[in-house]
Amino acid sequence: MKNTSKKMGFLISLKNGEERRALLPSAIAAIKNKKQLVFETGYGSVFGIEDAEYIKAGANIASREDVLKCEILVDVKLGDADWVESVAKGKLLVGWAHATQAVDFASAALNGDHTVLAWEEIFEGGRYIFYRNREIAGEAAIIHGFRYSKKMPYDTSVAILGNGHTAKGALRVLHGMGTKVLDIYPRKLEKLFVKKMYDYDVLVNCVMWDTSRTDRLIYKEDLKKFKKGTLIIDVSCDPNLEIETTVPTSIDNPVYEIDGVVHYCVDNTPAMYGHTVTNILSEGFKHYIDQIIEGNFSPAIKNAIVIEDGYIVFDCIKEFRQKKGLFVKMK
Repeated sequence: MKNTSKKMGFLISLKNGEERRALLPSAIAAIKNKKQLVFETGYGSVFGIEDAEYIKAGANIASREDVLKCEILVDVKLGDADWVESVAKGKLLVGWAHATQAVDFASAALNGDHTVLAWEEIFEGGRYIFYRNREIAGEAAIIHGFRYSKKMPYDTSVAILGNGHTAKGALRVLHGMGTKVLDIYPRKLEKLFVKKMYDYDVLVNCVMWDTSRTDRLIYKEDLKKFKKGTLIIDVSCDPNLEIETTVPTSIDNPVYEIDGVVHYCVDNTPAMYGHTVTNILSEGFKHYIDQIIEGNFSPAIKNAIVIEDGYIVFDCIKEFRQKKGLFVKMK
């Protein structure tokens, strides 16, 4: 999909508690196509940033209705956006899409002949460009979710599933708070985890799950075997995948209980530290804005296109949708 000096609109995500933003005024100086940037009114107000600061930096401010007319639309929580079905066809949509699990979003993107540039798929030198957001996801989930165990970490035994950036963040906080027992289970130790999982007070799920898998780590029937009051902090939050009973919750209403097991399944925990994450996003994303506007995509951006002109590019999206009996469009 080619874009020659098209306008890039920045929308405020309406997801519960979402305070992350894609770009700060201070980053605009590094962007050549400043006049092509259009920010929704009040875009930076959550941080006390006035619209005038974006205008002074060389960008534009417009109503949400007018921003949605831009050819390129940036929404931090793109996969949760409620506007995709209502915009004109053929847009370039940018943000965290998670188009495999976000089936309604993916369906709307396919029907609208849109192209989806998924932030979660942008890598440079083999490393995810927003890896710090994943670390903060783990940190924030522990800080916010642990209270529902009704214990301090130094009075609990904890198992962390996974060994990536999210697990690193969770480990950092738990270690710093003196967790009594703290065990890490990377992928190669999944079978051991399934055997030992009933021994812990808190389970922290940070795995990057293969959506083609048909097995699970925790089944609904397993919950009755856990100690009453066991807390599952599901940072990965993959509905109906590795933990059968996971249902995404919100920052304002973060937990529910099934068979005496408390589930914390907030799927946007970094939003609680919006200022910190926004600095990370702004500094990282600014380097890609000109090439996206001009259509001169680098390999990193090309490789992050998961849907192109309404057709699925990534096989994992196709396979997941076929397994669920959902419609598929591929070239």
